[in-house]
Amino acid sequence: MLPTDTLASAARALTAHPTRTWLTLAAMAFATAAVVLLSALGEGARRYVLDEFTQLGTHLLIIIPGRNETAGGAPPLLGETPRDLTLDDALALLRSRHVARVAPVSVGAAEVSAGALSREVTILGSTADYADVRRLDMAAGRFLPLGDPERGAPVAVLGQTLAEELFGAANPVGQRVRIGDRRFRVIGLLAEGGVSLGSNMADVAVIPVASAQALFDNPGLFRVLVQAGGRESLAAAAADIRAIIRARHEGEDDVTVITQDALLGTFDRILGALTLAVAGIAAISLAVAGVLIMNVMLVSVSQRTAEVGLLKALGARHRDVLGLFLTEALLLAAAGTVAGILLAYACVWTFNAYFPAFQLVVPVWAPLAAAVVSIGAGLLFGFLPARRAARLDPVRALNEV
Repeated sequence: MLPTDTLASAARALTAHPTRTWLTLAAMAFATAAVVLLSALGEGARRYVLDEFTQLGTHLLIIIPGRNETAGGAPPLLGETPRDLTLDDALALLRSRHVARVAPVSVGAAEVSAGALSREVTILGSTADYADVRRLDMAAGRFLPLGDPERGAPVAVLGQTLAEELFGAANPVGQRVRIGDRRFRVIGLLAEGGVSLGSNMADVAVIPVASAQALFDNPGLFRVLVQAGGRESLAAAAADIRAIIRARHEGEDDVTVITQDALLGTFDRILGALTLAVAGIAAISLAVAGVLIMNVMLVSVSQRTAEVGLLKALGARHRDVLGLFLTEALLLAAAGTVAGILLAYACVWTFNAYFPAFQLVVPVWAPLAAAVVSIGAGLLFGFLPARRAARLDPVRALNEV
């Protein structure tokens, strides 16, 4: 048989039973779409998380006071270094030539009020470098002023939500607010931002670090954000930071230094593996669709026994009959795959149009992998019925006419 004859015969066989064919195509299409959609969901989550961390800044190192480590002796076996990370420790890090900026961070919660309105929010204490390290944009006014970090001026920068709750649509710059038991003058309004160090930047007040330490009566810092001179300086900056802190803390290595690249790399690997795992689970549905193709093909063989016998009587070879039924399975799988991929892209486009904050992203490999698996499943599960048809004895088959 010529390839064109094989293809035409397989197409006629599929159109002869439209309901059965459409149901099989739907099963293969939905299974293929599930693989692509779940892959897009995983890839979208991976990019969303990485973008959120990237918004913290670039070439960033995060210094956390204290280090948890195992300790010998009787339980409990966990020991923790109690020494605080101070403002002097943070400023000492500027001695390193690999450090470009240092932003000490003090965090607490307090009530912010203006007139009769009040709202309890997170208070971030830092320095002028915090805006550059965190890449914050201003909607109005300016950020914290330059100057001696150990002398806290009574000024504050408000987030969008906090400013709207206290002042409505009016410009808060120049207004007075009370934070805790202290009065501050608003000098700036943050532009729309994300989440930083667990705090929604739209619902915070940023004040000088010394003012925050006095407000909360706590000389210890929550974190220290360090911006290295470049990506190539991250390792050297981390080594310098540990050496400087060790020298200031009587030889104790009692801080944890986390590099942004290491954190991003860890999340990238975890979320990448999760995407593959989810896609693998979805691929099981393709195997189920392949079983459905096998059942359809077995029914087709039983209904076309006489046709197979006539083909063999006319000189059709074993491989001709095998190719005929494999082509039919391939057409089913291929058509279902194309429909499933188109359906998946339509769903992704619709989702992204309605939810712009979280975008689904179809990885390049997803439709290719779905196509390979679905067509492979169709051929694999279609081989058994095709082989059964090819092994039919022509005399017995013709006797069933």
